[in-house]
Amino acid sequence: MVELIEGLRVGHWTDERARTGCTVVVFPEGTVASGEVRGGAPATREFALLAPERSVDRVHALCLSGGSAYGLAACDGVVTELEAAGVGYPTPGGPVPIVVGLSLFDLTTGDGSVRPGSRAGAAATQAATGGIIEAGLVGAGTGATVGKWDDPAEARPGGLCVARLVQDGVTVVALLAVNAAGWIDDGSDRAPRVGHAPFGGNTTIGVVVTDAALDKVGCLQVAQGGHDGLARGIVPAHTGRDGDALVAAATASGGAHGSAATPSRVPVDVDLVRWMAATAVEQAIRSL
Repeated sequence: MVELIEGLRVGHWTDERARTGCTVVVFPEGTVASGEVRGGAPATREFALLAPERSVDRVHALCLSGGSAYGLAACDGVVTELEAAGVGYPTPGGPVPIVVGLSLFDLTTGDGSVRPGSRAGAAATQAATGGIIEAGLVGAGTGATVGKWDDPAEARPGGLCVARLVQDGVTVVALLAVNAAGWIDDGSDRAPRVGHAPFGGNTTIGVVVTDAALDKVGCLQVAQGGHDGLARGIVPAHTGRDGDALVAAATASGGAHGSAATPSRVPVDVDLVRWMAATAVEQAIRSL
């Protein structure tokens, strides 16, 4: 059981029969985020705005989903729920919720005709709570599997995993849906048989959240650290048939439009947070 950072809320929609689902992470007001894709076959929504040079300086929610590119439709339900709550980036036409979406391929695990859509995203948003997070074969990790590189028939369940790390007053929480072509690293020196990784059935997606005060450049560096942890925990990682992507979010950063309710913190050395991200992601993956 892992406790979330204050102000963070997580909810799931799970279809156990079809073996798919989605997980929504709702951020506190003023959260700044960036991210990086290292896999060769990503399925994402609104990921480009996370780049440090883009003008939008905050993110309201993240939607992790199964269903491959179809599952990105779950973001629509998240947007609708946040709009109804008055949450969004201020514009002359009203608040626009910024929801980043990441999807993994689970269409061949269960019933591929069932994919997380708008209703699923709305349900997961409505179910989002703080405190202790549920992990395992739930939400975006419901149909996840690992260890398909050598023989897809030998795949075992992956799932949603989470880890929390506290160092020098800074907290980092890593939440990932692990659906990798590779296996969880067991320390062996066996080499993958090149060309045996199946198409689809892959991709590890997730988020690293910290209560440190970081800007978008710092968040990008933390996302890069998270990918270092991913590569420590999964062998091989970041293949051409994985869509591995991570978002890093700083809840105490505020940004240009931060709320007065957002807690303030003394900025920390981003290299510390980057190391914590790598460690937390690795720990989360190895907990499966």
